[in-house]
Amino acid sequence: MVRLTVHLIAKSNNFSKACRSESLQQYLKKLTHLNFSNRSIEDIDDLSMCRNLTVLYLYDNQISQICNLGFASNLTHLYMQNNNISCIENLSSLHKLSKLFLGGNSITVVEGLDELKSLKELHVEGQKLPRGEKLVFDPRSISSLSETLCIVNISKNNIDEIWDLAPLRKLTHLYATDNQLQDILELETVFSQWSQLRLLDLNRNPVCHKPKYRDRLITACKILEDLDGKQINELSRQFLVNWKASKDAKKKLDDGEEQITNQLTTDFCTGPQHPFAHDRSSSLSKPSEYGKPGVTFRTAQVQGDSRGKRSGGINIPVRTGRL
Repeated sequence: MVRLTVHLIAKSNNFSKACRSESLQQYLKKLTHLNFSNRSIEDIDDLSMCRNLTVLYLYDNQISQICNLGFASNLTHLYMQNNNISCIENLSSLHKLSKLFLGGNSITVVEGLDELKSLKELHVEGQKLPRGEKLVFDPRSISSLSETLCIVNISKNNIDEIWDLAPLRKLTHLYATDNQLQDILELETVFSQWSQLRLLDLNRNPVCHKPKYRDRLITACKILEDLDGKQINELSRQFLVNWKASKDAKKKLDDGEEQITNQLTTDFCTGPQHPFAHDRSSSLSKPSEYGKPGVTFRTAQVQGDSRGKRSGGINIPVRTGRL
């Protein structure tokens, strides 16, 4: 097993020939950059004597665990892509780390980044995921990076949604090619929150085939300069923005007219308790007694006729009341 040690560093850098006037400890303390890429390294030993290390290249090796980097409080760039790493861990002491390259590993969850308050770039593209799985993001890590992270590469990770990345308000570059993104409305909603987004690459996602895909994303991202490798002409952007504003205004007007129409319909269709409702039942029922002439009856005695006969009591109607 090849192990990265201070002796391997000294040997590889020809310490014995070039630095005879100083001790190994003094030599290691002066180192700021170490390049041990593609050296079949499987493990990292104690490198605490390299306390001023700022850039460490360990890509294209066989490393399975991130370890023994707690000493590197001055580290700003860490390149560990194309290894066998399955978990992001042991990075909490790297407070000055600004660029982290972990693409081409076996990571399934983006986590363990809570303490990286200076991180500006995160590259986790092309993870070797189990069949049918996708790369997921720990909300706590994403939230802690919301004010610093500017560049993210999540390409080739079977990702089908990006809601979890919405808190990254400072994002300027997003590389998310070769995924399974297909909800154009979700993308519009999230991207509209990233007011500083300038470059967006979604090539080879299903969403790229949606109607007006390019137009909709350009209007959602106010200062986007490059979409899928094609520059955005400012004149074209302004035309699309004006077109969308006009469309939204027309929709708002149409919705307002429809609301008024619906309200009028509701008023005329309310029940009899409504103050302006018509009582149809009363107009179809028996006529009211108002204005109808009143008729009363009284009995009058009739005197005998010319033949000497008398008539009995006869009810003679007498008209009274209103006519």
